Amino acid sequence: MKEVNEKPHRRATSAKQEQIPRQETISLRQKYVGPSCKLFFTSDPLKIVRAKGQYMYNEKSEEYLDCINNVAHVGHCHEHVVTAGNNQNAILNTNNRFLHDNLVLLAERLTSTFPQELNTVFLVNSGSEANDLALRIARAHTGSREVICQDHAYHGHVTSLIEISPYKFNLPGGGGCPEHTHVALVPDVYRGKYRDKDHQGEDLGQKYAENVKDIIEKMQSEGKKPSCFIAESLQSCGGQIIPPPNYLREVYKHVRNAGGICIADEVQVGFGRVGTHWWAFQLQGEDVVPDIVTLGKPMGNGFPVSAVVTTADVADSFKKTGVAYFNTFGGNPVSCVIASAVMDVIEDEKLMDRAKEVGFYLKSGLQQLMEKHPIIGDVRGEGLFVGIDLVKSRETREPHTKAAEHALSRFREEKILMQRDGPFENILKMKPPLQFSKENADRVVSVLDLILEEICALDSY
Repeated sequence: MKEVNEKPHRRATSAKQEQIPRQETISLRQKYVGPSCKLFFTSDPLKIVRAKGQYMYNEKSEEYLDCINNVAHVGHCHEHVVTAGNNQNAILNTNNRFLHDNLVLLAERLTSTFPQELNTVFLVNSGSEANDLALRIARAHTGSREVICQDHAYHGHVTSLIEISPYKFNLPGGGGCPEHTHVALVPDVYRGKYRDKDHQGEDLGQKYAENVKDIIEKMQSEGKKPSCFIAESLQSCGGQIIPPPNYLREVYKHVRNAGGICIADEVQVGFGRVGTHWWAFQLQGEDVVPDIVTLGKPMGNGFPVSAVVTTADVADSFKKTGVAYFNTFGGNPVSCVIASAVMDVIEDEKLMDRAKEVGFYLKSGLQQLMEKHPIIGDVRGEGLFVGIDLVKSRETREPHTKAAEHALSRFREEKILMQRDGPFENILKMKPPLQFSKENADRVVSVLDLILEEICALDSY
């Protein structure tokens, strides 16, 4: 119990409320917040008090270029999105088990961006909820619990998803791989089993898909069948992996032939981030259509809203279980109007074109740096989803984890927020708000050039 004379702080009720000192914020977090809740820059965490567009500001009003937040998809605190949410919140926000126009109009609008087979929507609150529901639906449709996922994948924080996320269950204390989870190779043509330099001219998509076929055949020899194959359309936590052409086409064929269905996780990469399409799975071809697509993070620009989009046939199987689905807050009037406002901004400000143009410009600048710095082994990405693979040797492609760690720290000193990821944590990953500009790209390239020159000069590297 609290001491009698210990008075808690009042709740923050306004953005204008006076901030408590940073060190006190740290102390309160250490005292009251679960210690496993992770922060960026753990040893010296940032206190961010406001943000706008592609910029974030700390308690000293110092400006940071945000290369991390794919959540603030159309830019932090976009006026149109904020206004839409505030206006609806002043009228009604309630359980989604009442009829409301915002829900049905959003569902109609979402499906208009997908192939016509994907015409049924479930609205939920987070990417984890979306992927959990997708698993439930797949298991109801197929009668199987067996799941094929990719190595290094992460699909969410709830128990069902930790069980299909090698990124988590392979950690010490992560519990290991459950019997019903079957882990396929990551289709990584740079560092994976089948590398571009070793298999020139070959269909690497087909070669990686054969691994999924082998998993299915082993499953069948044990009297099992897959419920589903689930993969991010572009793998994020695994190191900004862009699957080779033909991969999903071949995988989907093998899975469906075995009676399973195919789930595309677009929680990180959807809503036009790739620039050329609304959804990253579309990069693999117009004929490549999943049975279920899950949406999240960017959908609400920071507000909790997400969705599962599927076919009428698959949705009907879920209904036939006789277990009604409801979600108290998923699809509430405020979340729906915000999601629709996000789509307004993507369309009105032509942010997909911007992602394509600026993403190409950024990649070109980074690729020019490769000519100067052998430590850059690979630059890959689509639109504003970009990875910079740091290596000790281009020949061996040995990952340079220490250099990536140093680069992250130096970027922060230069007021640029960056992440690193991948199984060796040597990939500098970029997934900024789509307001990211060519000027921002120039700054990132210039600072990275400086950082790599510094690393080259250090004997310890």
